Parts: sequence; C-alpha cells; structure tokens
Amino acid sequence: MEFIDLSLINWSRAQFALTAMYHWLFVPLTLGIVFIIAIMETIYVKTGNEEWKKITKFWAKLFGINFAIGVATGIILEFEFGTNWSNYSWFVGDIFGAPLAIEGIMAFFLESTFVAVMFFGWNKVSKKTHLLATWLTAVGANLSALWILVANGWMQSPVGMQFNPDTARNEMINFWEVLFSPIAVNKFLHTITSGYVLASIFVIGVSSWFLLKKRDVLLAKKSIIIASIFGLGSSIFLAYTGDGSAYQVAQKQPMKLAAMEGLIEGRTGAGLVAIGLLKGGNDAKSRDNFVFKIELPKMLSILGYRKADAFVPGVEDLTKGNQEHGIMPAQEKIDRGRLAINALAEYRKAKQNNNKALADSSLAVLNQNFKYFGYGYLNDIDSIIPNIPMTFYSFRIMVGLGFYFIAFLLVFLFSALQDKLERRRILLKLGIISIPLAYIASQSGWIVAELGRQPWVIQDLLPTMAAVSHIDSSSVMITFVLFAIVFTTLLIAELKIMFRQIKNGPSH
Repeated sequence: MEFIDLSLINWSRAQFALTAMYHWLFVPLTLGIVFIIAIMETIYVKTGNEEWKKITKFWAKLFGINFAIGVATGIILEFEFGTNWSNYSWFVGDIFGAPLAIEGIMAFFLESTFVAVMFFGWNKVSKKTHLLATWLTAVGANLSALWILVANGWMQSPVGMQFNPDTARNEMINFWEVLFSPIAVNKFLHTITSGYVLASIFVIGVSSWFLLKKRDVLLAKKSIIIASIFGLGSSIFLAYTGDGSAYQVAQKQPMKLAAMEGLIEGRTGAGLVAIGLLKGGNDAKSRDNFVFKIELPKMLSILGYRKADAFVPGVEDLTKGNQEHGIMPAQEKIDRGRLAINALAEYRKAKQNNNKALADSSLAVLNQNFKYFGYGYLNDIDSIIPNIPMTFYSFRIMVGLGFYFIAFLLVFLFSALQDKLERRRILLKLGIISIPLAYIASQSGWIVAELGRQPWVIQDLLPTMAAVSHIDSSSVMITFVLFAIVFTTLLIAELKIMFRQIKNGPSH
C-alpha cells in the first residue's frame, strides 16, 4: 500500500466542504424565490394591478443579488474536481461529467439567457413575454439543480455504468438509469423543496420586518400570503420526500442510517430516536449508546424497510458482519477489494505482455470482486464508520426544524388570511428569527448527506484517500485560507447589499 498523505486528504476535504457550504448559502434561496417571483408576476399580468408589479420587482432585486454571488461560488466548486480530486475525475469522469455538461449547456444557458430579460426587459417586451422569461428562469435554475443532484445521487449509489479495465475508468452504459435512479430522484425532489421552504421563510421574515416597522404594509401582507401558501405546500412535500430519502439510505447506505440513528448494534423492530443524547461517539461499543432518548417504537424499521419487525443493522453488524442477516464482514470486503485492485494491475500488465491467459484469469477475478473495489484502499474496518455524533445531531436538527417550519407556515398563513399579523408582534419577530433557522436546517441536511457517507466519494467504489490529486498539501492549505477569505468577503458584501436593499424598500 502506497504512502497516504492524511494532511492532503483532510485539507482537500475541508476545502471542498468550505466551498460547497458557502455555495449552498446562496443556491436554496435562488431555487425558491424565483418561483415566488414568477407567481407574483403571474398575478400582476392576470390582474393588471400595478402593486403586484412593484412587489415582483422588489423581490426580483433580492433574487438578482443572491444569484450573482451563487454563480461565482458554483464555478469554483466545479473547478475543484479537476484541481483537488483529479483521481476521482479520471475514475468516473465519463459518467460524472455528463450531467455537469448538460447542466452547463442546457440548464444554465436557459437560466442565464432569460434572467437578462427578467431584469432588463420591463417595459421593453410585452407583459406575457416578460412573464415567460421569468418562468423560464425559474425552470432553468431548477434544471441546473437537477443535473448537479443527479451527479451527486450517482455518487451515493453508482448505477448505469461499466468498468473498463483497459482504461481504468468507469463508463456510462445507461443514461436513463443514472437520471432516474431512486437515490437521484429523491435527492433532487427533497433538495429543491428544501430551497422552496427556505425562500418562503426568507420572504416571510423580510415582510415581517416591514410590518414591525409599519412600512410597505400592503407589499408585506401580500408577500406573506403567497410565501405561506407556497411554503406550506412545499414543507409538507418536503416531509414526504424526506421519508423517501430515508428509505433509499436504508437500502443503499446502511452505515449512514446507523450513524444517523446512533445505532451501534442492529435490532429487529428498531425504534426511531426522536430526541437523544449520545454517551459516546465512534468509539461507543455498547448496545444502548445514549445518556437518554425518546424513541418512537418500531418506526425506524418501518421507515427504512416498510416492515415493523424488520432488522436494521447497526455499526457493529456492518463492520464485523452478521451471518444471521447475511451481512458480510467489512474485513472480507477489504480483502476482496484488494483482490480486485491487484487483479486490475495484473490484467494491465498481462495485456502489455500479450499474455492472454493471465489477462483473462485476472479479469475474471476483477469482475467477481469489483463491487468491493473501493474497500481495497481501506486499512481497517473502523474506517467505514462516518462521524456518528455529527451525523446524528445534524439529522435531528434538520428534521426538528422541518416540522417546526410546517407549524410556522401554517400559523403565518392563518394569521395573514385573518388579517391579524400586525397585532401579533411576537409572531413577526419569530418570522425574522426563523430566517437563519432555515439556513441551519439546509446546511444540516447536507452535513447528513455528505458526512454520513464517508469515507466514500463514490459509495463502495472510491474512498476519499484514493480520489485526491497528488499535489502538495501546503498548496491546498493556502488556497483553503484564500477561499475562506474570499467567500467570507462575498458573503459580507451580499448581506450588506441585501440589508441596504431591504431597508430602502420597493421604492428604490
């Protein structure tokens, strides 16, 4: 086994996480608020009421500010695949590159083309043409998310591919299987819907500030009604897609599910931990890994396997194996992975030497063990365990806030329809406070999704240690610091521009 620079791996992961999390501060608002704007403009075109045009243009300005910063961070994120993760790009570039190329050619082109008409086409094109441009911008933004999330979903559950031993690359053989894999579909629907909820809360929070200041009252009330209806429907659908995502995790990534639940030893009829405090982290070996917990009986088995008495494997089962339930020990997977890696090397050498018999036998061993290929890079069984406390608590923050948002949006909608918002100042203050809570929930979801699948870049096929570029770790450290400074500066600049625009209101 060649020398592994852990510093390089950790700094590369940290840099990518930094870029991704900053990027995700901007994307959810873009995904959701553009649909709210399109709905508002549709009402304007239908009614001819100039007040709706004023409302639409105000929220469009905030969308534009956020959109510009989001594009900048997204471009850097894609470049990092080539600079920091070149081994990954080589191994699966033929598959992973396809959705990204489609995103750039089709979705982002659509979005960037019509966003210009959306911003500068007022009074220059007809009302219906401008409305069409706004809706196409919304569709384009969400199509961009589709292709990115299809690529991410494939990393969580690689399908529709075939490994070419002559090039040591994975090649796509079924595009539709990649596009419509259950993991990708659930990830797309769950992620974009979370953006819709965040945007709705953002609009409600800003509108609540106007009502507290007794400014632009009509804009605030109308905006709250639209955002509450849009957000409530989205939040209910978000819970539904969350259930689908949890089911797919149980089927494809059982270790992630075990980490999400702090489940050390597997159980039949496992309960779902609603609230709990872990007594240990990744080193915990006891069956009951909690200081205290409130558990919903059998619910984890139902959510994960649709059966109340289903067995849910824990960390110990997935590392040491469980013969009764047909779970292979991680050490056996590591051994088979090393067989696959060695067989690939022997195959390529035999091909160079025109030794057909050895090449055929090596290829047979490779094909027989390829599904465990990535395990061959691991050194011990505990390396397949993600950070349990971080995954466990992030999952509960995401789910808890998700249910809070349903109640929050319901209360705001009823209060708005009864025209009682101005008298409920505590509710309006809660509206403002809930904006950062929406971002916390959004970031927590991505922590669960990405940290929970460690050590894998591609589930079971490529761990992070084998995916990084062979570069000096100091260069990654330097760029990490530079990116942190640049991204933080961009974030501060956006917040200042946003606050100024909100303070000025729709008249500026």
